[in-house]
Amino acid sequence: MCYIIASFHLVTRNVAPVCETRCGLSEDCIFSSQWCDGTVDCPKGEDEMSCWVTIPCEKRCGSSVHCIFSSQWCDGTVNCPNGEDEMSCLRLYGADFQLQVYSTLKSTWLPVCADDWTDDYGRFACQDIGYNRQSYKGYNTLLFRFAPNGYFKLKTGLLTSKFYTGMEYSNSCLFGYVVSLRCIDCGVAYKSVTSRITGGSIASLGNWPWQVNLQHRKGEFCGGSIISPKWIVTAAHCPTASDWKVFSGTLTLPSYSDTSGLLVQTIFTHPVYKSYDNDIAIMKLQDEITFDNYTQPVCLPNYGMYWGADTTCWISGWGRTNEASSTSTYLRYAQVLVVDSNKCNYSNLHNGRITSSMLCAGYLSEVRDTCQGDNGGPLVTFTNARWWLVGDASWGFDCGQANIPGVYGNVTVFLEWIYLQMKSMLAYGEGPHRLAKLFLIEGFSFDRWIKILRIVRFEGFNRSIERKILRSIERTFSAKSFDFDIRSRRISIRGSNFE
Repeated sequence: MCYIIASFHLVTRNVAPVCETRCGLSEDCIFSSQWCDGTVDCPKGEDEMSCWVTIPCEKRCGSSVHCIFSSQWCDGTVNCPNGEDEMSCLRLYGADFQLQVYSTLKSTWLPVCADDWTDDYGRFACQDIGYNRQSYKGYNTLLFRFAPNGYFKLKTGLLTSKFYTGMEYSNSCLFGYVVSLRCIDCGVAYKSVTSRITGGSIASLGNWPWQVNLQHRKGEFCGGSIISPKWIVTAAHCPTASDWKVFSGTLTLPSYSDTSGLLVQTIFTHPVYKSYDNDIAIMKLQDEITFDNYTQPVCLPNYGMYWGADTTCWISGWGRTNEASSTSTYLRYAQVLVVDSNKCNYSNLHNGRITSSMLCAGYLSEVRDTCQGDNGGPLVTFTNARWWLVGDASWGFDCGQANIPGVYGNVTVFLEWIYLQMKSMLAYGEGPHRLAKLFLIEGFSFDRWIKILRIVRFEGFNRSIERKILRSIERTFSAKSFDFDIRSRRISIRGSNFE
């Protein structure tokens, strides 16, 4: 919530015989009904100086407490402390991948006219969303003759550092077609399935090509899903340390020493992950995964895609097949149904523990469930000839227990956060040097740069990293001939200070 203190003043000539409300320390009095009525009655305006007005949060800056007006979102000027308002201005909508741009004028999302569109614009738009240009698949056109709030169209021949600033509002499209954008070829399984993991079937190569096995050098392991050549989605409660490897394109459970595993470079857990709420993380790999018939990315759900009760989904993993068994040697899979969240919160099920960041899937009368070791693995569904990532396996009680559906992170809820991480890493690199480059975003003042530093979180932060950040900032600002003395500023990061 945001609060505004307003102040007005009007001199009171005739004071009531009985002083109901005194104007500060003066002798002037006003009626109680005149206090905070929007009109100044006290000589110095005291009656309108302590009036709190609650204004609803129109647009929240990511997961922070900061709010801005809708008119400030995607207006070309950074208003959020870490710039989310200028980093989430393009999106893909619906199962047909419709490209949309946020309109400050209309305070809503608008489709993009296909007039004069080319693959060059497509690659640029995908990069602005968070994908690498090299993964770009192509674009199609969709007939969309009437958009009640209008459209965006290209400004002739204009490509800028911020893609959306090269667009302009239009009441119509020349031929009535809008852009459908494929930033990555995803959701394709080259071998069709013919049962949740408990009691499930053994998979064949190509059934679940996005499934990965995550292993730590100390023996822990989880599941995950490929969403691009360098990015994996898993559960936040899985990767709590470094030294993880990712194994893809395999049916048998690998060992950590297997040389086919790819090392994890960076792990991002959701900033407000707590216990099992907001239980999602993404991993960036040091090297890219090579795609083939047995290794493919799953589609992230697009905005506007929601999975109602009884949606047919599939789960997969190497977890234990029952509470007493060891992990499965082979990848297994099973079919489950999405369970209505209200029903899942019944006292005989999860008893109010299900939040908006979660969804339930399973059967109320059959034993099909994920077990320990499946955590972070994919819950997927097949729609519009594509496989979509519905959730990541999060938590539950005794695996395989009838009447207790499993709980998954609701991936649709986390789309903006996922893309923000992908985009920031794509644009600004790693660690201290990534931080030192952030100020180059157009509109970031030095003071805003300080605010960015205060909210930065990344793996392995310590005093040595603080010094590296300082040196990177000094070099970067020095190269740009900025007039300031950074050592005169005191910066706080994770409870530590440096000057």
